[in-house]
Amino acid sequence: MDPHLSVDESDNIDDMYLTFAVAGEDYGVTIGVVTEIVGMQRIMLVPDVPHFIKGVINLRGKVIPLMDVRLRFGIPEKEYDERTVVIVLDLGEAPIGLIVDAVSEVLEIPAENIDQASSFRSSDRQSVVRGLGRIGERVAILLDERVLVSDVDVAIPETLKA
Repeated sequence: MDPHLSVDESDNIDDMYLTFAVAGEDYGVTIGVVTEIVGMQRIMLVPDVPHFIKGVINLRGKVIPLMDVRLRFGIPEKEYDERTVVIVLDLGEAPIGLIVDAVSEVLEIPAENIDQASSFRSSDRQSVVRGLGRIGERVAILLDERVLVSDVDVAIPETLKA
């Protein structure tokens, strides 16, 4: 490799975000934690879970809890349609699926185009908002995936695990 050549910074996965729509707003999650995007499937209801957990799906033998991002954010529920999708995240523990209105695109948002979300944090807990990513005239609300799912305690009965 030529020592005078620099690594192309546009290939930095840390600056890549999968953007999606929820109630007309653009949100983004780090592409590195996204394992796949799937269409809506039959959801099996699970008792005694937070209201924003719609249940679980069986995705090729893996049981995946589904979080409706609208409900998680306190936005009124909307009937699922042909654009509704599940974004499956792998955060190191068990995978979790985010139900969103529609997937937009994968965007590169360099750190210098992200306004930090320190003003969104309350003093007693972390904010689910990592920052605001500027893409031309658009702004995407970039989420901290770990905070988003941190209070999700979905105990899946052993009998459901594949």
